[in-house]
Amino acid sequence: MNDVGRGGRHTERGLPMLDEDRLEGCASLDAWETGVSAAPSASALKTVASVAPALILAACGEGGGGTTASSPAAVTVTAQAVSQTQASRFLGQTTMGATKTMVADVVAQGYDGWITAQFGTARTTTHWDWLIANGYNAATNINSQTGFDQTMWRGMISDPDQLRQRVAMALLDFVVVGIDGVNLNWRAFAAAAYVDVLLDNAFTNYRQIMDAVTYNAAMSSFLTYLNNRKANTTTGAQPDENYARELMQLFTLGLYQLNIDGSVKMSGSSPLETYGPADVSGLARVFTGLTLASTDTTTPAVYRSQLVVNASINETGSATFLGTTVSGGGTAAIKSALDAIFAHSNLPPFVSKQLIQRLVTSNPSAAYISRVATVFTDNGKGVRGDMQSVIRAILLDTEARSDTALTAQASGKLREPVMRLTGWARAYGATSPSAAWAIGDTSSTTTRLGQSMGRSQTVFSWFRPGYSPPDTSISSAGLVAPEFQITNEQTVVAYINYMQALVQNGTGDVKADYTDILTSATDSGTLVDQVNLILAAGQLSAATVASIKAAVDSISASTTAGQQNRVYAAILLTLASPDYLTVK
Repeated sequence: MNDVGRGGRHTERGLPMLDEDRLEGCASLDAWETGVSAAPSASALKTVASVAPALILAACGEGGGGTTASSPAAVTVTAQAVSQTQASRFLGQTTMGATKTMVADVVAQGYDGWITAQFGTARTTTHWDWLIANGYNAATNINSQTGFDQTMWRGMISDPDQLRQRVAMALLDFVVVGIDGVNLNWRAFAAAAYVDVLLDNAFTNYRQIMDAVTYNAAMSSFLTYLNNRKANTTTGAQPDENYARELMQLFTLGLYQLNIDGSVKMSGSSPLETYGPADVSGLARVFTGLTLASTDTTTPAVYRSQLVVNASINETGSATFLGTTVSGGGTAAIKSALDAIFAHSNLPPFVSKQLIQRLVTSNPSAAYISRVATVFTDNGKGVRGDMQSVIRAILLDTEARSDTALTAQASGKLREPVMRLTGWARAYGATSPSAAWAIGDTSSTTTRLGQSMGRSQTVFSWFRPGYSPPDTSISSAGLVAPEFQITNEQTVVAYINYMQALVQNGTGDVKADYTDILTSATDSGTLVDQVNLILAAGQLSAATVASIKAAVDSISASTTAGQQNRVYAAILLTLASPDYLTVK
């Protein structure tokens, strides 16, 4: 059922697996040692060099799985007092990175109050409008991706609608479009319009999201159903099946039939499949005839418009799939098909688990999935797929908010590389005064993060939700750790070296503002505690705190340069620590 898409673009990524026996020396401090603006003393470098590899090495090893199998009943947290540490942990699940101001907001408003405020926070600008306002629609960019990375980083780092940003990025992780696979001109605009669809609909209804992505130009190009033609009885040509397959497999239902708690329905020892080849072929007939709303592609405008149906290539006969038959073609058939998928019993547990994994924990308990899927099925007012209710259910659940998860061996998840960068940037007020946001494509596995939002090369995204690193205690325990699919010796080295340069120097005019935290540079205890609170949600262990503090203490604080280096060391060593990378 896991078919290979056209041109290899939709095949599963062949990423190297983690080999724990070859991790010794996996990190390099060359960039740290040669890149500091005012080098610490030789003794200080020796201390940093002795501490950091141990932390980085641990970060290369086994990481967080998920919650334990037992699950208490859902808890109401609307009136619960929230500490700063709890607030920072909450923001690690709900934003692209905590800030001191947002921590104070959560403490003052409570979890539910903060969520309500975020639901009411409008977007400052769409990606599309930002690209227009900054002149990226110049004719010279007609065949360029220029502007896409800039506006993506701008939104994730600087926009105040952080819950919307986080949910939309979670959606982009499994309702995937990657800009390199969009075979249109004005690709930056087409891909930006797709991300806008996710951002604009993140707080609406999942059925509305299904509609919006189906009629989106970038999605139709990425999954090759743009100008998809009805069957030709003379030549034997059949409609393209990519979208029909991936819509069911990855965006809505999954390969196997599910119970409300996400467990797989079985027939004896075999899982029951959700659909078969005939269902894919039947559904593909529905997604024929969709084309651009205009033939004018001299400007990017058409890529913001919804697709329309070209009757001459649209299938008007009957199409049968998932026990449903639709006929007549056009938008009415598409609506009926999407309605049928939306009504399928798999949708609530499948989508709920996808969101939980990306926001809270890699291995949610069956009870957690069931609670959220029940809200997905009915928000209490008879509405199915209400995203605001589902988001609340995920974030206010016991398994998300209880402090017991901090000590549970299998709780949490490995922090995505992009989230590490945005977490640092937001914690320390990184801005781009010129609006250039010159961070760029960070998908290189040798020099950058090994991940860049909106740049997945396949519809399977950067990592699979069911991935478990082989020959580890994670896989032995039957747990998954999806983000480990893009974690290996090479990516760990690249991440640390890249972040070292960013922490100290920024890139282009994207630079952090350390004015506030520099006031604590002479007091290593206070400095490390502040970094721990905002960047790591207080989750650094006592041993890790002691190691980082020792490294900081080894750097003289008698000069401005020394104080800066103490701040750089505290932040970089936190970013490298397993306590930070395994977020709970």
